[in-house]
Amino acid sequence: MDPVIVIIVAAIVLVIAIPVTALIATKAHANKVQMKIGNAEEKAREIIDEALKTAEAKKREGLLEVKEEQIKAKNELEKEIRDRRAEAQRNERRIQQKEENIDKKTETIEKKESALNAREEQLNKQQEQIAKLNEQRVQELERISGLTSDQAKDYLLKIVEEEVKHETAVMVKELEARAKEEADKKAKEYVVSAIQRCAADHVSETTISVVQLPSDEMKGRIIGREGRNIRTLETMTGVDLIIDDTPEAVILSGFDPIRREVARIALEKLIVDGRIHPARIEEMVEKAQKEVEQLIKEEGESATLEVGVHGIHPELVRLLGKMKFRTSYGQNALKHSMEVAQLSGLLAAEMGLDVRVAKRAGLLHDIGKSIDHEMEGSHVQLGAELCKKYKESPIVINAVESHHGDAEATSLIACIVQAADTISAARPGARRETLETYTTRLTQLEEISNDFKGVDKSFAIQAGREIRVMVVPEQINDSDMVLLARDISKKIEAEMQYPGQIKVNVIRESRVVDYAK
Repeated sequence: MDPVIVIIVAAIVLVIAIPVTALIATKAHANKVQMKIGNAEEKAREIIDEALKTAEAKKREGLLEVKEEQIKAKNELEKEIRDRRAEAQRNERRIQQKEENIDKKTETIEKKESALNAREEQLNKQQEQIAKLNEQRVQELERISGLTSDQAKDYLLKIVEEEVKHETAVMVKELEARAKEEADKKAKEYVVSAIQRCAADHVSETTISVVQLPSDEMKGRIIGREGRNIRTLETMTGVDLIIDDTPEAVILSGFDPIRREVARIALEKLIVDGRIHPARIEEMVEKAQKEVEQLIKEEGESATLEVGVHGIHPELVRLLGKMKFRTSYGQNALKHSMEVAQLSGLLAAEMGLDVRVAKRAGLLHDIGKSIDHEMEGSHVQLGAELCKKYKESPIVINAVESHHGDAEATSLIACIVQAADTISAARPGARRETLETYTTRLTQLEEISNDFKGVDKSFAIQAGREIRVMVVPEQINDSDMVLLARDISKKIEAEMQYPGQIKVNVIRESRVVDYAK
């Protein structure tokens, strides 16, 4: 056979065999797929059936749970309803019981009101009967006593007034005695302790200074040719020079102690120098003024250091130094202020107060006296203005304002400064009084006492520290004496100014005279 034909036949067979084989293979595969799909559908139906069964079971379980919850909620609601119903029933019973109690109380109140009304009517009747009986009793008493009701009333009021006055006097006396006993005990402890711990000099100064001369020949040199030296010295210092028969001494007279001190120093320097003429006098006076100014500053600083008060304005320190040359009733003003500062500090320490503030207030309480010769106004006003100007504390300013009673004391320290000022001024030898001031105070004391009704005569004794009042015994009884002594002391406090205290001694003397025949 021809090979070409064989090849062609083989190729044809191959071409025909390949699709047929492919078709056979495709059909076999399709059968396999169909079988798998069938299996899958069957499996899916099984899964769906099982899911439906599970869903049905879940549904039944959910319905059961819902029913259980509904039953539980229903039971709780029914229980709550039962509880509320029971509580409502209890409240209803309580309200009913309260209504019953209110009704009972209302009935009781009505019974009491009716009983009160009946009793009120009975009391009205009794009052009418009592009024009639009182009227009959008053008429009978008037008939028996021979006094009208007004006269009897006045008599009774007088008796009651006497009794009340007596009881008041006894009570006042007891209270005053008790208060004085306690106050005196404490005050004596404080004051004695303060005075014992404060040693002060007794100072008395006048308005003149004496300069000793080496010889009487120096008097002529001081006077100078035609008196020009003495005139220059008097003009420069403002002090009068008295050159009299006093041997080897010249008297400097002037009310300003600072000027007097300048003149004394200048004159002593001129005497030592020996050259006395107007130009030299002017030079020495200027040097003396500088020395005195330096001395004033040193004295102020020394006072603050001695008292222990620091931080005072330099101008106030200088003014304190000026007070060394200022006197009050012969008492040196600076020494007095230092003494008051020490006493104030000691009293403050005893009472548990601020010692430093008390000392400061005591030291500055009379600072106005350093300028009261130069400016108008009292030393209290000037001192308060100075303290305000140099920024002192309100406590110190109030102490300065109130230490003579011109203003009300607003702190215990101000009261302490008042007491210390009185102690310093009233101690023996601290001050000297002029005869006119002394006699005026005695006369005023006696006049105040004699103004009271029932006073026979009065005598001021003990240098004006005690007033003895003699009363008419028929007009003043023992109870009136207590009140009279109190009234006199109050009037003395209101109308007079004095250091320390004044004792008011009321004396009632009853005398009975008879004669044996």
